[in-house]
Amino acid sequence: MNKLFFLLLFAWGHSLQAQNSYTLSLQHQAESIQREHLNLGGTNPRGETIDVNSHYIEKNGSPFYPIIGEFHYSRFPKAYWEEEILKMKAGGINTIATYVFWNLHERQPGNFDWTNDLDLRHFLELIHKNELQAIVRVGPFCHGEMRNGGIPDWLYGQPFEIRSNDPGYLDYVDRLYGQIGRQLEGLLYQDGGPVIGIQLENEYQHSAAPWEWGYPGGKTERTVANRDAAQVHNQITVSDGQNPWFEYGKLHMNNLKQLAQKNGLNVPLYTATGWGNATIVEQGSLPVTAAYAYPFWANPYPSPFYLFKDIKHQPDYSPVSYDTSLYPSLSAEIGPGIQIKYSRRPFVPYESVLPLMVRTVGSGSNGIGYYMYHGGSTPQFDGKFYNEEANGIPRVNYDFQAPLGQYGQAREHYHDLRLLHSFLDSYGSNLAPMTTLLPPEAATLKPENTETLRYAVRTKDNAGFLFIINFQDHAEVQSIEDVSIELEGDGESFRFPRQGSLNIPRATSAIFPFNLPLGGATLKTATVQPFTALKGTKGSYHVFTMIDGIAAELNFSSETKITGSSNADLTKHPGSLTVKPQKPGPFSFMANGESILVLPMKMARNAVKIGKQLYFSEALLLDNQEGLQLISKTTHNLIHVFPQGPNHFGASHAQIKTERPIAKNFSSFSVHFETFTPEYEWEQVSAQKYLLRLNTDFHHINDLMVSIDYVGDRGLAFINGSLLTDHFYHGRQWEISLKAVAPELEENSILFFFHPMYDDAPYLKDIKPLPEFKDGKVLEVKGLQIVPEYKTLLKL
Repeated sequence: MNKLFFLLLFAWGHSLQAQNSYTLSLQHQAESIQREHLNLGGTNPRGETIDVNSHYIEKNGSPFYPIIGEFHYSRFPKAYWEEEILKMKAGGINTIATYVFWNLHERQPGNFDWTNDLDLRHFLELIHKNELQAIVRVGPFCHGEMRNGGIPDWLYGQPFEIRSNDPGYLDYVDRLYGQIGRQLEGLLYQDGGPVIGIQLENEYQHSAAPWEWGYPGGKTERTVANRDAAQVHNQITVSDGQNPWFEYGKLHMNNLKQLAQKNGLNVPLYTATGWGNATIVEQGSLPVTAAYAYPFWANPYPSPFYLFKDIKHQPDYSPVSYDTSLYPSLSAEIGPGIQIKYSRRPFVPYESVLPLMVRTVGSGSNGIGYYMYHGGSTPQFDGKFYNEEANGIPRVNYDFQAPLGQYGQAREHYHDLRLLHSFLDSYGSNLAPMTTLLPPEAATLKPENTETLRYAVRTKDNAGFLFIINFQDHAEVQSIEDVSIELEGDGESFRFPRQGSLNIPRATSAIFPFNLPLGGATLKTATVQPFTALKGTKGSYHVFTMIDGIAAELNFSSETKITGSSNADLTKHPGSLTVKPQKPGPFSFMANGESILVLPMKMARNAVKIGKQLYFSEALLLDNQEGLQLISKTTHNLIHVFPQGPNHFGASHAQIKTERPIAKNFSSFSVHFETFTPEYEWEQVSAQKYLLRLNTDFHHINDLMVSIDYVGDRGLAFINGSLLTDHFYHGRQWEISLKAVAPELEENSILFFFHPMYDDAPYLKDIKPLPEFKDGKVLEVKGLQIVPEYKTLLKL
């Protein structure tokens, strides 16, 4: 009897554990879409149009999903802009946003500089050449951790208040916009150019920057008019929603738009930062949103940005100053990294970024924007540093832990985000009109609750996508076991998986389709993520990716004809068919004549869509119109092409040969570089100083990357006494590119100056694990590595 009792008790407990079943009804009242109520939109010379309705942006009458990456031209050498633009394009970015920092361009009153690395026009021409779009953030106030937020020093001494409607200030803004207008002449969308958007101001009546005119120990003076001083913040935060100068702020934003248009800055889209009750141009600008899970301006705590919500009607950093029902939800500043400052060193795990973005899209956003997508180095002029020293920002380094780093290093989250960007490129037009539905528990779910599954649905007409994440910043997250989700539609239900349950590993995000049309077939449900659609001369291919740790299946109705399978198993059930992989690796089949390919996640992360084919490589593959650039830090590289590509490539500075195809309908190649071993000397010259001498010419390769493993407070790198860059220790190795300074290294060494970390440093809350201090401090320079970066041009 006791044995039977315990067996029953065990079975009951096990069944409870397995009952992580979630149910959501798809029945809902669709919100009507308003049109022609916004003073936005435009036409180019080809008759193409951009419009905005209350839910999404339209191109030529169809939904358009902008994927916006921030890259500051002034923080990167002009000689390498195009290579970086190509990296952004290969990463799935379709629109590049960039700040025009006033204080860099008009360092002395009346003398504007648009040359060399400040050549805005050339930057936009390169964007146009490579078939991307641009949003130019014209200020006058920008922030961007720039000195005075981009306001020139000399405006401090003028007889008016900045960021106000004072005629004296507006005259200077008029002059600035006139200069920008001349740089953009012929490059606007209305001219057939790439510039589809202008951002006016930044965080108006919400945020400001410190004036560099302050003094240590003194009260911070901020770049704001006195009337707004009591209500603005140092950085992005939640506001109380009270703004006694709201009407004044609306007038100011309207004044800026009128000045922009007066100076020829006529574009379909005007944007304005809308978070934290910032003021916008009502019905004349798109309010854009933000989300930073690892801010340097707040203590570490679990943020709400990994919880699904109705982001259109309840934007992050609410309350907001505008009627949310009038505008689509579009982000401009989601942080895929964060800048380091002296007193705070947040470490952004690369694995945290994709779940953040999947949450944002699943919550209803119809456009995503990254700040920063590409890091950089802030320039020096006349012995002056232009990073925000008053806020403790490094003098040069603006790496931001971004997907593409200070020197364009492609990091793990660069590859992760391609999974989402590729999905949005092919399915964003399906997604944009869909309504976001949340489970009942979403209303009460707290960030600290990491045991309940986080999911949402976007749906229209009994079809759509299920969004899942299992991540939370600043919290312990474990795998969620034995999960099933059932969506109750109109006349049918959709279960994930078809039967049994799933395990959702930690740091996982996934987008699963239901009732997804695939030409002549309909995918009823799947536990694989739509990746892209290829439309070739020999037919179309629907490409999906498996999610690591989640069993892959694709379910069709029983009438579907499955043929031509490779590495795929077909199982018939009453009323349905299920296709699963036989073994690890890609698998393919045809459903009612539609070709379907399912990729392992590792392959999809390394995939680039070029023309009508997918190219796969762990190296970077960039389409530069003359051929394919391959950039790699290894001498041996593999390339796979789907569907089958050419029989051979030509390669410059490398050897290429045909390999056995990785799978059916693939072509495979190997690319070999001759090994280059740089000769150098690394010498410790004092307790804190080291010299690096290069004894080698490296003009025949793409770059040399120096990686320094150290533990300390900070490091500085000098060439002939001039600061090359700096670094605040935060747990990752310090990387420096040498190609931009190669001529100087022919006769000069690099001096590295390291400073010890002390056990009372203000940033220790961010350092994990803490180092071992001796006599209250620690400085350990563990070693240096110099890695060649190879490059070749592949031609058919």
